[in-house]
Amino acid sequence: MDEIHVTGKASLSGEIFIQGSKNAALPMIAASLMHRGLSILRGCPRISDVFCMEEILKSLGAVTWWDDHDLYLDCSCADGTEIPAVYTGRMRSSIILAGAVLARNRKCRIGYPGGCTIGKRPIDLHLMALRALGADVRENASGLDGECVRFEGQDIVFPKSSVGAAQQAILAAVLAKGVTHLYNCAKEPEVFWLCRYLKTMGALIEGEETGEITIRGVDELKGGDYRIPPDRIVAGTYLCAAAAARSKIILHDVPVEELQSFMEVYRKIGGQYQVNGGTLEVNGKNAVRPAVLVETEIYPGFPTDLQAPLMAVLTGAQGQSTIRENIFDRRFGSAFQMKKMGADISVSGNQAIIRGGKTLKGTQVQAGDLRGGAALLIAALMAEGETCVTGAGFISRGYEHICEDLRTLGCRIWQPGTEDLRIYERK
Repeated sequence: MDEIHVTGKASLSGEIFIQGSKNAALPMIAASLMHRGLSILRGCPRISDVFCMEEILKSLGAVTWWDDHDLYLDCSCADGTEIPAVYTGRMRSSIILAGAVLARNRKCRIGYPGGCTIGKRPIDLHLMALRALGADVRENASGLDGECVRFEGQDIVFPKSSVGAAQQAILAAVLAKGVTHLYNCAKEPEVFWLCRYLKTMGALIEGEETGEITIRGVDELKGGDYRIPPDRIVAGTYLCAAAAARSKIILHDVPVEELQSFMEVYRKIGGQYQVNGGTLEVNGKNAVRPAVLVETEIYPGFPTDLQAPLMAVLTGAQGQSTIRENIFDRRFGSAFQMKKMGADISVSGNQAIIRGGKTLKGTQVQAGDLRGGAALLIAALMAEGETCVTGAGFISRGYEHICEDLRTLGCRIWQPGTEDLRIYERK
């Protein structure tokens, strides 16, 4: 069933490992398409978004298989040019395939991208980059039609930061004729990791951590063999879980350097932590202070993907907190669901005021997006009684085994109709 049940007020303890990054894996899968042979992505998260991207490559002619968490992509015969809307409507990241398919197969027909409903996420910068590099891209009622004999290097200045558009331009430029200069690029780690993967495939890229990237086109790429980095958003989610449950936990494979802005806020609300390499010992027992003002920003600022999980924590703070959402215009959906649980939250425009200290009560709530769904599970940890979170399919888009992880830490959590329920009943 598409729901998750949580019985709150349980203390957490123990240790878990952080999965591979969803937002790094998806563009790497797209990049693998541009080699006419075998590529391997190791430590790949087995989540629905990755499975969807895998299905798209198979529809183009690729042969794929898994060995535990290693994803093998044989793109020798991936010569298809059409990506149906049945796939693209499920996942916004599918748009990243436009540049890869055009670079490899010279034509592309792709449905409009879908995904979570968290506000306006136009693809205009993607189209700008593709057209600047020489593609003829036409929009129609069902999606996009594109043609390109071969991309040609150009200077592109992005008017605003866009992770997806930067990745799109990078994918198109690595096989282009000549040199491409990208200015005002997004600096998110996922851009860096894509460039690092492409460089192991033979791409010539410089400046990927500076926001000004230079790409010298090559005639072909070799096969990739790369380990997916750990997911910073999943790690931040579990830190929020520790704070919500006022508990101590240990997290392994945490990309601490990518979470600095979040960790600063975590410390200010009373959370404590100790770093030992990639291992993080987290103490959320005193994470009860309000956050005067938290504003989401582009990296390295506070990540929008951790706004909702933090909000859940702040419903239990001793005072008033304010969150200002500067990235997406419809990302407070989980706030209205938390109010059903008794949270005192007021939303006006892009700002939410959270008056902490209210006792949350378990009830039925609806996940409307990936990170908002995770936030509802965090709120459920604090609530009295049982909470039923419906729309669990959103959560599975980015969290491989959130129920198993939280249960390992001591949470009373299960999914009806799955092995989870039988495990829970045996305890």
